Amino acid sequence: MEGKIILLPGDGIGEEVTGVARAVLEAVGKRYGHQWTFEERFIGGIAIDKEGLPLSDATLEACRSADAVLMGAVGGPKWDGADQAIRPEQGLLKLRHALGLYANLRPVHVFPQMADASPLRAERVRGTDILFVRELTGGLYFGEPRYRDHVDGRQRAVDTLEYYDDEIQRIVRLACSLAKQRRGLVTSVDKANILETSRLWRETATAIAEEYPNLRLEHQLVDSMAMRLLQDAPGLDVVVTSNMFGDILSDEASVLAGSLGMLPSASLGEGTLGVYEPVHGSAPDIAGKGIANPIGAILSAAMLLRHSMGLEREARQVELAVEQCLAGGLRTADLHAANPISTEQFGEAVIERLTF
Repeated sequence: MEGKIILLPGDGIGEEVTGVARAVLEAVGKRYGHQWTFEERFIGGIAIDKEGLPLSDATLEACRSADAVLMGAVGGPKWDGADQAIRPEQGLLKLRHALGLYANLRPVHVFPQMADASPLRAERVRGTDILFVRELTGGLYFGEPRYRDHVDGRQRAVDTLEYYDDEIQRIVRLACSLAKQRRGLVTSVDKANILETSRLWRETATAIAEEYPNLRLEHQLVDSMAMRLLQDAPGLDVVVTSNMFGDILSDEASVLAGSLGMLPSASLGEGTLGVYEPVHGSAPDIAGKGIANPIGAILSAAMLLRHSMGLEREARQVELAVEQCLAGGLRTADLHAANPISTEQFGEAVIERLTF
């Protein structure tokens, strides 16, 4: 098949890890006879510097016309000042919203070889295989009004948390559909004892789950869920939650896998176009040193093959190659290896292990 892929390396280590992920995709294409066309553009801080905006209209249109988008990371101290009216993260939010990408899938899989890499005891994380399904275009990150003003001599900031029932319906329905292909358990996370939006979330999730009689739905408050992740992660299957809660909980879950650098993600909408990116940040302190962990980016490329290209066999081969590398003792520096290998070396090792 043929496919157009937009590369948005972004800031910090983004260029390094997306470069490795691209090489893996090119290897898959060569061995299976697929032809990928790559086009690289700017997003985030580098886009602010070069184009004046964290996401230009031209880049957005290029993404609209593509089959998939592969991202690196955005942000860094250079653009973090309190007086910054334009921030790198706004580019990512704009991209998700403009493309209608309402669902973020974040799998947290603890490879057997990596159970000892977690700061938690191995027996607490071994067997963990969670799929976070995070609502992506509503909630606190997009609610209006949002502003800052002064009231009675004090400075005030206002953000609005809102959800519509149809936003909740579609994300819970997706979570249930995915759970049917897994172990059949959906955990819906909210704060229904305090927030009106969470009470609507819980009511709506309960109603949607009735459409799936062979699934089991459970509700969990977000604070107790944060504890449960550290106490009983292997007991979780599909976790569906709101934008902010999903952002926080899935980052917390990175400790289960041993490093934030291990985790991929996919942002999806109604069609096949998706944005794929590792969960980690731009890590400017290690940018350019060749020591960044590319696993999250490589596994994001595997998700791209699966969800946007419909190539399940190829996606699985990439995932198996990563697992074989780990089984062979190959590690980057973030995984506390005695003899760590470089970003590019790990990518080369994955390509060597692609078997078709």
